Amino acid sequence: MHAWPASEVPALPGKGRDLRIHDTATDGLVTLAPGPVARIYVCGITPYDATHIGHAATYNAFDLVQRVWLDTKRQVHYVQNVTDVDDPLLERAQRDNVDWVALAEQETALFREDMTALRMLPPQDYIGAVEAIPGIVPLVERLRDAGAAYELEGDVYFSVESDPNFGKVSNLDAAAMRLLSAERGGDPDRPGKKSPLDPMLWMAAREGEPCWDGGSLGPGRPGWHIECVAIALDHLGMRFDIQGGGSDLAFPHHEMGASHAQVLTGEFPMATAYVHAGMVALHGEKMSKSKGNLVFVSALRRAGVDPAAIRLALLAHHYRADWEWTDQVLQEAVARVDRWRAAVSRPDGPPAETLVEEIRAALANDLDAPAALAAVDRWAALQQERGGTDEGAPGVVSRAVDALLGVAL
Repeated sequence: MHAWPASEVPALPGKGRDLRIHDTATDGLVTLAPGPVARIYVCGITPYDATHIGHAATYNAFDLVQRVWLDTKRQVHYVQNVTDVDDPLLERAQRDNVDWVALAEQETALFREDMTALRMLPPQDYIGAVEAIPGIVPLVERLRDAGAAYELEGDVYFSVESDPNFGKVSNLDAAAMRLLSAERGGDPDRPGKKSPLDPMLWMAAREGEPCWDGGSLGPGRPGWHIECVAIALDHLGMRFDIQGGGSDLAFPHHEMGASHAQVLTGEFPMATAYVHAGMVALHGEKMSKSKGNLVFVSALRRAGVDPAAIRLALLAHHYRADWEWTDQVLQEAVARVDRWRAAVSRPDGPPAETLVEEIRAALANDLDAPAALAAVDRWAALQQERGGTDEGAPGVVSRAVDALLGVAL
């Protein structure tokens, strides 16, 4: 599966700072100091309804991570999946009486267009669940043969008790885990499971649903969590720098995935930091496909909204915060991009070297994009009030905003 084209990232003078970021597992800030190649895995879309502002906010956060690392003169190995076969996709295809493969391809293509418009840097490896199945089956077989998985009416489940470190990503108690499992794709009430929390690794073929050769597992399709584990281990290995996604993925998805990987490899932890973006609401409720209260990036673009303004609307909120999308949020972002473009359009301006360091410091401090925006706002206000004599300043600001914030002025 191919990703989307990369926008050029301008090179800035000097060198950025190492990233200090919040780790869900320890509930504290950790300073990441990767080697020459920083490694990040971000969970991708299930392509049946893309791309809403909640998606965009999540991928914007991890785009900033990449930009901070690139500014430290590191390379970045970024991997993202596409869950191109799953119950929600099949249910949507059946509801709309369309082919599920065509629906997945259509929505993935739209997602690529939105990511390109928003200047999100693409993953080096963009892998669909279907294409990963040949690598998933052996992992499930290994877990079963090691006694960490078991069969139930043809389905194969992972035993959470096989991982002594289970629970160390989300740090939730059993009651909270059971509740979230039921809400987020699990089946805690299924009779016969060793633990209500045990997640499915391999679903035996169901009548009328797609299935693949599972070797000794029999025909079927993979569970949600093992998909990402197989892709991450294949392309990044264990102990990569960041496992990322929305805050609703901490449990069960990232918790279960970590346990799968830790049992398979005998290593702990799977990732150095588990980083989660907040949720975006509309009309007082979290944006969700089930509620239908979604604002789509493609719809905004069709309405003539500048993608730079959409991106600035996202950047105006700290990535870990839960916030609400409103017309005012967008109007403020449109006004901001207009002010910034006016400021950099002049032939000279106030010195900008300090501004570049302010942006770097803000982003290195747990991706504090609002503080970075405020720094650019101050420079733009100074430019408007009295200008300056530094002929290179507007260009420096324009390149810094592009390189570090992903906004083309």
